[in-house]
Amino acid sequence: MAAVALAVRLAVIPFVYQQDWMDPFVLEHWAFGRIARSIVAGHGFGSPFADTGLSALLPPVYSYVLAGLFKIFGPETRASVIAALSLNSLFSALTCVPVYLMAKEGFGARVAKWAGWGWAFSPYGVYYGADWAWSTPLVTLELAWLFLCAWRLEKSSRARDWFIFGALCGVAALTEPVTLAVLPLLGLWTFFRLYRQGQPWKAPMISAAVAGVLMLSPWITRNYLLFHKFIPVRSGYGLELYIGNSGDSTRWVNSSLHPNHSNAELAEYERVGEIAYMDHKLQQAKDFIRSHPAWYAWMTCRRILYMWTGYWSFDRSYLKDEPLDPPNIFVNTTMTILGLLGLRRAFQMNPSLAMRFAIVFFFFPLTYYFSHLETYYFRPVDPLIVVLAAVTVAWRPEKTVALRPLGSEV
Repeated sequence: MAAVALAVRLAVIPFVYQQDWMDPFVLEHWAFGRIARSIVAGHGFGSPFADTGLSALLPPVYSYVLAGLFKIFGPETRASVIAALSLNSLFSALTCVPVYLMAKEGFGARVAKWAGWGWAFSPYGVYYGADWAWSTPLVTLELAWLFLCAWRLEKSSRARDWFIFGALCGVAALTEPVTLAVLPLLGLWTFFRLYRQGQPWKAPMISAAVAGVLMLSPWITRNYLLFHKFIPVRSGYGLELYIGNSGDSTRWVNSSLHPNHSNAELAEYERVGEIAYMDHKLQQAKDFIRSHPAWYAWMTCRRILYMWTGYWSFDRSYLKDEPLDPPNIFVNTTMTILGLLGLRRAFQMNPSLAMRFAIVFFFFPLTYYFSHLETYYFRPVDPLIVVLAAVTVAWRPEKTVALRPLGSEV
């Protein structure tokens, strides 16, 4: 499955590379690429918008992965971009493995085959693997594996296993900090399960917490020493809140307020520095939200709908800029319906496992509802939706009763 998935994604790269990456604007405003370029040039982790020095705008893991590719193939050359897209295609293809395993262990071999092949040919998996040189495919792979690991750890109270899990959670947080919205909760649910089973849970919990803190500490310390402020992983939340809540509801985000699209915003960023700029954007966003509570509530509801269905507007001017929205609405909504039906069935079969899916579905997108979202923000959850969609389509009671490795009681 993974081999076929990789072949499909690699076959797509030549087409999307010609279409998307030949535009100089893409490379010039590729934040991960700019930071990787700065690292390779010996200027350190910085300059995400312009040559402004050190930064904490993005998390470090994927930036250093790109820097390694730039070191080998040259900064932002054709070869390095294709290498980045190929690596992301590999990350996306390898996600077939945890998808297959979690489906097989939870719902049986038939569902596992549907889920594995479903991910191999998933439109979102293919597109964001082959055309998206961002951290999304890596985060997707990490979240799928850690979801599976947290479930399997219901059978382990060894401190070593939990230390490794905590360290890997730290790596995922340094890849994309939104994972912190769900990984600790998945761990806590496992501790609760251990407690209910009469198994030791305090030492495993301490081990996981210590490992996570140790993994995150160097980056957090670096940011504090450089910017004299506690920055958990990345500094850009103020900007994210600002560009999503400015009074413009034409699209899900007002890109004209981003430094990549606004000379005035870029000039302010360069003039006052990253931290002061982000603090100012945060204050502007808060001021607007306080003065427009009804608009903010309405936009929050629209963001929730958009996250799960892909629908924002059928206005002609909007669709002119987003011509792929109609087919995306069909795919997104269909997968959501199939996934939620599968979740309902999972609660009937194994409430403990189903609760893990529910935790991710509820908490992962929460911060995006209140700030702003992009189409790729929810993609790390897609493998779990594919598994539950396969449950809806392929599950047969006689095939799975003997394959439930964990108790179905909560």
